[in-house]
Amino acid sequence: MGEALVPVIAGLAFLYLLVPVAYTVAFSFNDAGKSNLVWRGFTLDAWRNPCGAPQVCEAFAHSLQVGVASTVIATALGTLLAIALVRFRFRGRPLVNLLVFLPMSTPEVVLGAALLAQFLSLRVQLGFTTVVIAHVMFCISFVVVTVKARVASLDPALEEAAADLYATPWHAFWRVTFPLLLPGIAAAALLAFSLSFDDFIITNFNSGAFTTFPKFVYVSAARGIPPQANVISSFMFVLALVLVVVFQVVSSVRAGRRQRG
Repeated sequence: MGEALVPVIAGLAFLYLLVPVAYTVAFSFNDAGKSNLVWRGFTLDAWRNPCGAPQVCEAFAHSLQVGVASTVIATALGTLLAIALVRFRFRGRPLVNLLVFLPMSTPEVVLGAALLAQFLSLRVQLGFTTVVIAHVMFCISFVVVTVKARVASLDPALEEAAADLYATPWHAFWRVTFPLLLPGIAAAALLAFSLSFDDFIITNFNSGAFTTFPKFVYVSAARGIPPQANVISSFMFVLALVLVVVFQVVSSVRAGRRQRG
């Protein structure tokens, strides 16, 4: 009985998770008119012209710009911090470990309000820069946690062997350590980008008149999200799915080659 019940529950949970995605994809084909709350008929107009709704592509471009900028900065800083926390012993290391987890455990409302208070007290103009600063702050924690696990799994003897072969510390890092860390860094970067692109609460506090895609969707939700926004959301979902599948296939192929070797 239990063995038959587990797949049923898992299937229901999976179906529950996919319902919002199915709704988004379906209403991207809706002949919406002025609102997109009720199904009015099938059409491909939104897919032919995804920028047809006012400001939708502008907001999407803003989210991409913020996501790329914050991902690059957070990934670089988080990777260096992860290596330092695993490979080096220094005074205050336990405190740094604690501080790294604070942004992850702090409610986004508190984090967003605190950042807004800081920007206002420093008289910083809210916009693209403040949003990037805010996103880098909470993305770093996730990068550190992801890369730190990868660094901890590496054998330091590999770098020692490179040193025995007269490699400088710089060459040993780029030729040995970095290639081995690259899968973890790539995973951390993808996670940081998805968190940045998806964020609404902290962005809403610190963006001012600067509009990102989540803000656009929130403002549009009262009269039904435009089908063009559903088109962009569907495209991002499919893109993320393809990236995950490609990553899994590449990992499986590499694992098979290592076993045969």
